[in-house]
Amino acid sequence: MNFLVKKFSSIILSISFLFLIYIFYKSEIVLDGLNRDFYIIFYFISSVLIFFSIISFFINYKIKEYLIISGISFLLSLYLFEGYLTFKKPFSKEQFLKEKIYENQTSKKWDNRTKIRIYQDLKKINNQIAVYVPKQEFLSKNFNILPLSGISNSETIYCNDRGYYAVFQSDRYGFNNPDSEWDKKEVEYLLIGDSFVLGACVNRPYNISSVLRNISNKPTLNLGYDGNGPLLEYATLKEYINNKVKKVIWFYYENDFYNLSFELKNEILLNYLNTPNATQNLTSKQNEIDILVRKIIKEKEKKKINKRAIVFFLKLNKTRIILNNYLPENQQPKNKISKFEIDKFIKILNLTKDLVNKNNSKLYFVYLPEFINYDDTQYNLVKNIVKELNIPFLDIHKEVFEKEKDPLNLFPFKMFGHYNKEGYKRVAEEVYKFTKD
Repeated sequence: MNFLVKKFSSIILSISFLFLIYIFYKSEIVLDGLNRDFYIIFYFISSVLIFFSIISFFINYKIKEYLIISGISFLLSLYLFEGYLTFKKPFSKEQFLKEKIYENQTSKKWDNRTKIRIYQDLKKINNQIAVYVPKQEFLSKNFNILPLSGISNSETIYCNDRGYYAVFQSDRYGFNNPDSEWDKKEVEYLLIGDSFVLGACVNRPYNISSVLRNISNKPTLNLGYDGNGPLLEYATLKEYINNKVKKVIWFYYENDFYNLSFELKNEILLNYLNTPNATQNLTSKQNEIDILVRKIIKEKEKKKINKRAIVFFLKLNKTRIILNNYLPENQQPKNKISKFEIDKFIKILNLTKDLVNKNNSKLYFVYLPEFINYDDTQYNLVKNIVKELNIPFLDIHKEVFEKEKDPLNLFPFKMFGHYNKEGYKRVAEEVYKFTKD
């Protein structure tokens, strides 16, 4: 304690300056000043801390001792609260209502097992069953290859926001398709996008690609995968498009720029963006992909420590989320889009357009809204970029949700989530009409 008291002022001053530097880095460099309103309060806090640190050089030993004890007690309380939020069973009024509605409609109980738990249960019946692994598991690690799909030729456990876990039979490359689609002489539609395109959280034949395949009676390939953003989607196209494809349907969802901010930090993905002929030759490496994904699943089974979760804990992530709710509206954290990300998005779309044209295919762009309402700023930005590139633009909000008497009918239990069976069906029907020759 004696050492801490003597060095107290110097330690606090150093921490205060480091905090100010970090805030400046996040606000002005990482976010290019676009979210400065949110960081003003942290600039103020760091300035107060610096001022207090300087004053502390002139206060007596006993007061410093009390301050250290108070500071340690405060930090300990914060981390105890963060620990409570981390390990307590989450309660959601919305989830409670979903479970009651599901039980009333089906007379069944909501399946509250985790993905790993249901995987362990089903593995007793089918040893080759797989479970969906989020893309973040690969983006944040330095593997020799970056998988853009899942395990091949396996029943794959996906997600549950309807009371049951959706499961799909993956094809030879780990995507959600009947494997025979790859052998067709001509492919009418190739779909690229995120979880909405993959088919969360419904079974075939209720996802977009299955409905499109059925109403058109034409071969359709689904290359969508959960967690995809624009750069992952472009990389997927480069790896798996072939000259049999007539139409490429690019689905954009309103968290795509958020995903792009993480994708731009991955060296393998940046190689696709910056090197014209970049490829991982993934079609010839499916065995490696299967081995790598199964390795990740095994790690999850063993409940190895999640480094990302540790970082979130140290940063008091859950506590800060609660506190953010009490900030003034202009200081609420927002995922504003930087000029850097906009430029990269334009480059990705240009590269995609060139790739599709060289393949003698036709590119279409479909904008999917987030739970009824648009982010108007993002919508106008994306629409203008797509129009300037002369890519046909389909607005699902305008063509589907605005025409629905009660748009909530297209969502599970009329609540937040991915579209329900009817929602996916309506999207597929509009895509069919929009792209029909």
